[in-house]
Formats: sequence, C-alpha cells, structure tokens
Amino acid sequence: MKSFDLNGKVAIVTGGNGGIGLGMARGLAAAGAKVVVAGRNAQKSAAAAKEIGGEAIEVDVKSEASLKALVSETVKRCGRLDILVNNAGINIRKQPQEYSLAEYHEVMNTNLTSAFNCSQLAYPEMKKSGAGKIINIGSMMSIFGASFTTPYATSKGGIVQMSRAMACAWAKDNIQVNCVLPGWIDTDLTRGARKDVAGLHERVLARTPAGRWGDPADFAGIAVFLASQASDFLTGTAIPVDGGYSVQG
Repeated sequence: MKSFDLNGKVAIVTGGNGGIGLGMARGLAAAGAKVVVAGRNAQKSAAAAKEIGGEAIEVDVKSEASLKALVSETVKRCGRLDILVNNAGINIRKQPQEYSLAEYHEVMNTNLTSAFNCSQLAYPEMKKSGAGKIINIGSMMSIFGASFTTPYATSKGGIVQMSRAMACAWAKDNIQVNCVLPGWIDTDLTRGARKDVAGLHERVLARTPAGRWGDPADFAGIAVFLASQASDFLTGTAIPVDGGYSVQG
C-alpha cells in the first residue's frame, strides 16, 4: 500500500476544523501526512489540530494577505507544502432576485476566488519539490441547479472548470488538480438547508440509492487517494461522492 502512504507529506486543509474538511483532514493524518488545519475559528481549528496531531493556523480565505501568511507559515513550521485542499465555503440561501451584490461577492470570494488565490500561492512550493496535489471541493450544485443557490452554484460550477484549467497548466510540473463533488452530507451547512427548505430531507433520501445522507468520514478515503501517488495519472477530474445521488434517474 506504499502508493497511499503520505508519511513526510504536508497538507493544508482550509475549513478543516469541521464537516467535510475535518473528515478529509482526519483521513490525510491517518495516512501519515502532517496536516495544517486552516480556518477562521481559532478555537475550533486548535481542537481539530490537536485531535489529528497537526497544526492550526487562523486564516481569512477572502484575504490575499492572510492566505500568503498561511502558506508561508506552513512552510516555516513544516518545511514544505505537498497537498492543498480548498474546502472553505459558505452558502446564502435566497431566490436569485433577493441577493444583494455584496452577498453574491461574499459567496464567490469565499468559495471560488479563495481557491484560485490559495492554489496560486501553493504552486511555487509544489513546483520546488517537484510534485503536488490540489483537491478542490465542488458540490452537487456543480452539476444541478436549485432555486435557492444561485451564487453558490455559480461558485461550485466555476471551481470544476478552474480545476480543469489548472490541471492542464500544471501537469508539466507534476501537480495534479482534481475536484470532489460532495452530495448531501450531514454537516452544519446542510442542517441549515434542511431547516430552511421544506421536504429537503425526504427528497434527498428518496433520490439517494445509498439510502442515507453522507457523513464527513466518507471523505477520508477520497482525500487520501487524491493526495497520494495512487492518483498520479488522474488530473482534471470531478468525482461525485454522493451515495449515487447524481446517477439516479
């Protein structure tokens, strides 16, 4: 199983202190990586980092200066950067005509622009070491539409295309860029959606062949695969992790 071994590797997981991000951070740490949990809530990040034996760094992903500090501090503490998981994200649920432009930019800057910026900043460190793995987090809204997700769906569709473009650009540097598309996962974000959207829970269960909502732990394996040598010939992909939701007719 050497191809899945992450010993000696260093990973940043933005939004890694809860939900899908923490599920991925746990998987990467269990495979041997030194994981930097990056998030706005310093207390939550410190608790997550302590649990997995990693590092915690406070970050505002909407700030270029803060992201620069995140990458430089990671390299300072850990000596290198091999893996980047762009997981930080938010949603504001409204009908399209109800959003303010400020709300639109808040979602886009958090979900998409931050991933672009952080990937750019990580690139020189990965190129220097001769290899790298970037894992971007999309959504079912990268594929489908929903009336209450216009900025969110825009950001998540964009992150798939951004991943493909970066994969083409950086393949020559042995950097693979892939995207994970979570289905309906039991997190704080989706608990809010279930509260706001009547009947959502029942509709998700009815459409999901696996017959359940996903769990953050379901993302440990895909994180290790995409971060390891096992995926060296895989780049530019968008992989649903959704219990079959996206293939159900």
